[in-house]
Amino acid sequence: MKMPVNVFKQALRLGRPQIGLWVGLADAYVAELLAGTGFDCLVIDAEHAPNDPRSVLPQLQAMAPYPVHPIVRPVHGSVELIKQYLDIGAQTLIIPMVETPQEARAAVAATRYPTRGVRGVGSAVARASRWNQIDDYMRRSDDEMCVFVQVESVNAMKQLEAIAAVDGVDGVFFGPADLAASMGLLGKPADPAVQAAICQGIAAVTRAGKVAGTLTPDRSLARRYLEHGALFVGVGVDTLLLAKAARELAAEFKQPALDAPS
Repeated sequence: MKMPVNVFKQALRLGRPQIGLWVGLADAYVAELLAGTGFDCLVIDAEHAPNDPRSVLPQLQAMAPYPVHPIVRPVHGSVELIKQYLDIGAQTLIIPMVETPQEARAAVAATRYPTRGVRGVGSAVARASRWNQIDDYMRRSDDEMCVFVQVESVNAMKQLEAIAAVDGVDGVFFGPADLAASMGLLGKPADPAVQAAICQGIAAVTRAGKVAGTLTPDRSLARRYLEHGALFVGVGVDTLLLAKAARELAAEFKQPALDAPS
């Protein structure tokens, strides 16, 4: 059996922007629906959404037949948790709240087998290796791993160049909401000061030869970040899209005029 190629990583290496959608509804049926909508990648959020390895697994399985790349964002970057997500088949991870180059190196090491890293060896029970049916999985899997570290605080931004320089870090993902909060702008991820910080960060990451990414449901702002050189941009969140569409539909049919007696 052949090793699955990380098409997302491949596309980024070729300089092709990857447009993604955040998936937070924690349901395989929703994941499959979204997998056929045309995005390059879908980010299964296990940091803020009610996901864990058990719920992420059926979402990965639901996405598998479709031409979309699944990405997993764990709740934290522990070696043990990263191991579980890799073993169920994730090849691309976004590790949240990375503050230092040391933490970035630890995240990378967790995705590589010894002696290049510290990933535990358990391929016989792992979906990732198709239960040892993929030829030479343990020697070849490292090359298909894609690691984004999430920089989302003022302190982390001060160490951005060192974080981006870490070998094995494929890209830096800027978290606008937490960065805004760290800047004293809680709830204002689109504030001009936050935008400026992210644009400067994108430039710094690009100079380091790595990929810059971020998330914003603001379409004009998403285009701005792409124009500044970001190659991985999440342009929406499933929960927000559903809530917005539902509110608009309800409002359309519950106007005062409709409620008035004839």
